[in-house]
Amino acid sequence: MALPFLPGNSHNAQLRKERFHKSQHFDYYKGVPMLMGSDKPGIGGELLVGQKITPKYSVYPKGHGFDLPPWVAFDKQVLCFEAYFQEAVPLARDETYRIRKCKIYFYLEDDTIQVVEPEYKNSGIPQGTLIRRHRIPLPPPNDDQFYNIYHFNINQQMVLYSRTFTVIDCDSFTRNFLTKLGVLLSYPVTVPDDPYSNLREKIEESMKPLRPYERRDTLKQFLDYDRKVLRFYCYWDDTESIFGDPRELILHYFLADDTVEILEVVYRNSGRENVPKFLNRSKLPKRTPAPMKQPGKMTDRTVLNVFASKSQGKRYILDSLKTGAVNEEFYKDCDLVVGSEVNVWGRRVVITDCDDFTKHYYRSKYGIEDFTPVQYKAPPVPKPPRPVPPYNGFGSEEDSLSFCQGLLPKPPQKDFRKFMEKDRCGRESHVLNFRAKMMTTDPVDVERVFIVSFYLSDDSICVFERPQKNSGVVDGKFLERGRVKKPGQEVFKSKPSEYFTAQDLYVGASLCLNSRNFELLDADEYTFNYMEQHAEEFPKANLGSILSKLRSVPEGKQSEIRKFLTLSDPSNTGFIPHESFRGLLMGLDIGLSEHEVLVLGRCFSERQQPVVDLGLMLAVAQDLINKKYFEDLPKMARAFTHHDRHKSGRLSTKEMRTICKAFQLPLPENLLSGLLSRFADGDEIDYRAFVAGINWLEHRAPPVMSEDILKVDVNPKLNAGGATVTNVNYSALLQDVFSFPRNNTGPTTTTSA
Repeated sequence: MALPFLPGNSHNAQLRKERFHKSQHFDYYKGVPMLMGSDKPGIGGELLVGQKITPKYSVYPKGHGFDLPPWVAFDKQVLCFEAYFQEAVPLARDETYRIRKCKIYFYLEDDTIQVVEPEYKNSGIPQGTLIRRHRIPLPPPNDDQFYNIYHFNINQQMVLYSRTFTVIDCDSFTRNFLTKLGVLLSYPVTVPDDPYSNLREKIEESMKPLRPYERRDTLKQFLDYDRKVLRFYCYWDDTESIFGDPRELILHYFLADDTVEILEVVYRNSGRENVPKFLNRSKLPKRTPAPMKQPGKMTDRTVLNVFASKSQGKRYILDSLKTGAVNEEFYKDCDLVVGSEVNVWGRRVVITDCDDFTKHYYRSKYGIEDFTPVQYKAPPVPKPPRPVPPYNGFGSEEDSLSFCQGLLPKPPQKDFRKFMEKDRCGRESHVLNFRAKMMTTDPVDVERVFIVSFYLSDDSICVFERPQKNSGVVDGKFLERGRVKKPGQEVFKSKPSEYFTAQDLYVGASLCLNSRNFELLDADEYTFNYMEQHAEEFPKANLGSILSKLRSVPEGKQSEIRKFLTLSDPSNTGFIPHESFRGLLMGLDIGLSEHEVLVLGRCFSERQQPVVDLGLMLAVAQDLINKKYFEDLPKMARAFTHHDRHKSGRLSTKEMRTICKAFQLPLPENLLSGLLSRFADGDEIDYRAFVAGINWLEHRAPPVMSEDILKVDVNPKLNAGGATVTNVNYSALLQDVFSFPRNNTGPTTTTSA
């Protein structure tokens, strides 16, 4: 029983429909309203009653089949069919029709078809692409549709633009693809014979000689071995001739064409003329050549019984046995081995050695492993010694020595690599500064203080005397920068003099500079740090060697050392004063210098960094900026704001330093670094506060005295040896050196250098 046709009882076709758009069917054409979209669907894309719309892609319509679109899924995938068509030739005498072979390409991504005919030599027909790639419509009356993949099969005819093509075969990819789609392919068929093509083949065969010359294909050898050359070192013993001597030769064997080239090695001042080549590049025969061959004897084939007849024309017979051919053997790569002899046009040349490429070639191709060179000449005579005359006092020793090394003297060369590595680079000065005093009994000279600077880039030394009030001595430069010879050397001698090096300068060392004896008392923080970081270059700063000296103390003294250190620390804190520690080490008599004691104290020390008032530092900075007439503070403030992209009022320390250097802010490096570190909050600096602090026009600080400028030396170099060493953690020293237990009652925190 059927349900009544009431709402809710019948099937609603619009229940799951989501698209209800209307297609535009009407439009204006030249001002006249007309029906323009007769082939457009109805509401929601549904077809109207009796309407048929040709799908764009018949195989994979929209919404069915593969998830990806065809132009992605079938990209660069083409079906290839072999076909032919018959073309009528009405105005020719030798042919009435012609069979033309072609290939049909079907592109799966967009159902386009392309027809290409292979080009044949001297065909006289425009060949190549017969039908360019596009969608081809079916023949009438179905010309509103296009060819798709199901219209193709083997042994069937296809009409493409009124031309009938017969498909005869396809490739393996096309066959597999159509089989997977369920298409039942027919068996391949053959192409019918073309009468005119057969006639052309007969004519071409009749034009070919019955016994052609043998063809030698040398192109493969050229392509495989082009630019590959075997090199052999040879010699030719020419001592039997007048004024003859052994000649050294280099033999080049070209693998591309089996040719040989020989060059002669001509040494300087040998008395021989340097000719370009000993033997030009050519094939080298093994045997001494016979008299020169007559023309016609050096041919590949021999012509027999040559005659001419008026009735039969010219006739000839080729010698297939090659009885008259001349066979001449040439040297090949298999004949050239180390130790073998080569006949170079009557000259006996012996191969003595070869290069690495030649060894690898023979090892991989022939399996030869023995490449022992042939010794054919005595070892070279050692050169006689060339004694250097003693220094005569004119110029420097290096400059005078260059006059003895050649007729054209050259200036002495400096160590450029060392100069580039040890020259000033940023904040790395590569200059070791020491505080020194004169070793004299003169009461005036005893109080004089000197700064000895050693430049690592060229091992030069400069001495500067610090100013002292009311000393009666002119301060300033005491010794010009230059290399200084060690004392006690002979002046006029042949051996080069020894100069002071960086290893000769350390705290406690004695130097003789400008005929004055100096004792190095202290060094700046950079010098200590550099020597400790490069301990392999400076033995006096090598902590390992210092500790090994302490470990060499006898066991009896070790207990005395521990007892002395315990008595020096009555409060049992684990620390003793540095002076007591120094006195103990210097009294052990184990060869420790002042510098080694300082390095050991810096390692096991409690360091105190002097703190300078920020207001005093800003006052000194304003005083220096005012004296240098620096008026670019507003521009520098705008530069800070320009580089602050986030408008946070802060910049990194590197950017702040770069901008200050760009505006040439007249502040010393130590003062600028101290101010940046005081204004820094982590890695960022409040540049507004920094500019306001050094602005002497808007925020003037109280005046400063000369004594205040000395107090603001935030990086003291030679005043107190860098960070002051006050106390030494002897408990940690005993644990590391003598393996005594630590004193855990006191503090155990140390700060290493």
